[in-house]
Amino acid sequence: MSRHVAIITDSTAYLPRSAVEQHNIVTVPLTVVLGDQALEEGTEISARSLAQALQKRRSVTTSRPSPEIFAATYRAAADAGATGIVSLHLSAELSGTYDAAVLAARDAPVPVRVVDTGMIAMALGFCALAAAETAQAGGTLDETVAAAEKRAAGTYAYFYVDTLDYLRRGGRIGAAQALLGSALAVKPLLQLEGGRIEMLEKVRTASKAIARLEELAVECAGTGGVDIAVHHLAAPERASALAEKLRERVPGLGELHVSEVGAVIGAHTGPGLLGAVVSAR
Repeated sequence: MSRHVAIITDSTAYLPRSAVEQHNIVTVPLTVVLGDQALEEGTEISARSLAQALQKRRSVTTSRPSPEIFAATYRAAADAGATGIVSLHLSAELSGTYDAAVLAARDAPVPVRVVDTGMIAMALGFCALAAAETAQAGGTLDETVAAAEKRAAGTYAYFYVDTLDYLRRGGRIGAAQALLGSALAVKPLLQLEGGRIEMLEKVRTASKAIARLEELAVECAGTGGVDIAVHHLAAPERASALAEKLRERVPGLGELHVSEVGAVIGAHTGPGLLGAVVSAR
């Protein structure tokens, strides 16, 4: 990392490998605990393996990186020539990752600005890209943080899941909401609101829910310039179909990323997840 400001994020950003390499972004992995095995997301457990474990109802939990891991990452960035670091992470409402980064930043050898983006998945990824582009253009620490925060303010995420059971088990959605969805036999549409996963709408069938997800993304995109990410877990056909429709219907579309989420988000949503992230440029 030879630039003035180094950019660090975590593995839940699900950035394309090409973007990570192009912008020299460092990714700190979260951990997935599968049975008695603790595995690093992105290197030691695949989304496919996670989906299979969930379908077999194996015990799956997740944990944040330790402050020591962040401290080592910050030292490495400083040793490589960074004079400041912007560390961008998934919502503190959903994970202790931000808190671990804050603890490590206190003793870092260079100034570290830790940002709770309030985002997850490529909603976080788009914030990291905005920060990296600003840093590569010679932006200061404050300017780099401001670019990420501006991107976060214009980014929206919507999700369809086959069941709320996984979110309920992980404590990421209230038990009352989960039970209501199950009792009515509805298909839930969720949104990221205030850094939390909230119920948005309840739709009677999967096909209608996915069609509604498409409409939400199109309405959110409007006619301005936006980048979009379509995420899935073990549902590539659904993701491909949604991406093609958005490509046709969003006039200001810039980049369109289609990817399977990693094991950490997948552990809390379950197979069948389909998501749309819309981010104003």
